[in-house]
Amino acid sequence: MKILVTGATGYIGKRIVPFLVNEGHQVVCAVRDKLRAEKSYFEEELIDVVEVDFLKPETLHNIPKDIDIAYYLIHSMSNTSKDFKSLEERCAVNFKEALEFTDVKQVIYLSGITNEDKLSKHLQSRKNVEELLESSNYALTIFKAGIIVGSGSSSFEIIRDLVEKLPVMIAPKWLNTKTQPLAVRDVLAFLTRAAGNEAVYNKSYDVFGPEVLTYKQMLLQFAEVRGLKRYIRTVPVMTPKLSSYWLYFVTSTSYKLATSLVDSMGVQIIGKASDINSLLDVNPLTYKEAVALAFEKIEQNSIISSWKDSMVSSGRLGKQLHKYVNVPKYGCFTDYKERPITDAQKTIDKIWAIGGTTGWYYGTFLWRIRGYIDKLVGGIGLRRGRTSLTELDAGDALDFWRVIFADKDQQKLLLYAEMRLPGEAWLEFKIEDNLLKQTATFRPRGLWGRLYWYTVLPFHGLIFNGMINKLVDVQS
Repeated sequence: MKILVTGATGYIGKRIVPFLVNEGHQVVCAVRDKLRAEKSYFEEELIDVVEVDFLKPETLHNIPKDIDIAYYLIHSMSNTSKDFKSLEERCAVNFKEALEFTDVKQVIYLSGITNEDKLSKHLQSRKNVEELLESSNYALTIFKAGIIVGSGSSSFEIIRDLVEKLPVMIAPKWLNTKTQPLAVRDVLAFLTRAAGNEAVYNKSYDVFGPEVLTYKQMLLQFAEVRGLKRYIRTVPVMTPKLSSYWLYFVTSTSYKLATSLVDSMGVQIIGKASDINSLLDVNPLTYKEAVALAFEKIEQNSIISSWKDSMVSSGRLGKQLHKYVNVPKYGCFTDYKERPITDAQKTIDKIWAIGGTTGWYYGTFLWRIRGYIDKLVGGIGLRRGRTSLTELDAGDALDFWRVIFADKDQQKLLLYAEMRLPGEAWLEFKIEDNLLKQTATFRPRGLWGRLYWYTVLPFHGLIFNGMINKLVDVQS
């Protein structure tokens, strides 16, 4: 079949595309910006990439008419704007209207479990989207999931941060809220096995794991899998705002995502039983099995997607990477350095491994101090790390940077700063004429931006000199 996947650069989207290709389907990946699409997509005969922004009706003509199935995987946990609900509604309506001009027979939507009377604004929005997607022109299949457990998922990474950093936790009372975690592998099984299956046409199913657990039990079971002893005491006095700050400072999440999670975690997420497991032959993993499987992927350095790579994880960068590819020159300060290289491949390998657990090769403790300062003023700090230890693609998060351009063949890496700054900053590594050229560019905003540049200039001289020297020192 010919299948349209929206949200193809998202956490689920990145994972479902290979599944569909392996089954022999022709997959059309709808992305806002082609720079964010996986490079392998452009090399695979069974994948087409089209630029579509469902908030911009003028882009909808890029959707092929001859599609059979469409996945609607568009939603955001991080968007806290006042018009969040209307944006989600516009997106769904534009999608539906565009699909009604195609040959699509079935639309599959991944939503959230919404069985409680009181819902978080994100769950309420997803419930509204379910109704907006209904059409007489195609069959709608809805899967409603709660907490998704897998390497790189926001819930997994936040629980990991809490468990591995805090032997003793004084935690908010919402840790006693019940939920039914589901392995990402099982989510993908439900989604892919439903494609073209008329038995699930115009049906809605709650999908969930075999256990009802509180968030506290999830933390403790996670600790057991990791061989750690942890103690948790819940207290009733933490307000939602204090809870958000608690998550923000202890884990790698952004404050906006922490706020959204706290809003959602106060709501019990228990699914309604149905025959969907037997109908699609899915036997969901237990929570411990899902956690153990996630760590297998981490140890193999084979994390396919991560919530940290979401373009709204910091709120600083827009959704169009190409706007930042051309580094400005007018009205900017630059720190340019170059060094001759003896082995281009080894230098490239070093550049592609920069940040995360590898560090920044020189003065890493100073980078960490800058990360702590950023965290204190409401920024993202360094704790996002990176998804892969050795690979980088456009759109990836890299500590407090965002990868704008990454091409080993062109021997160029361009990063854009997402830390809190009185201006904008780029960091570029490029090999030309047997030279490594390293350029830090800063476009200040007003007087404070200029004062900031001159304040950090002495540290730049130290850090950037040391870093480029290490990058060309292939013996180290």
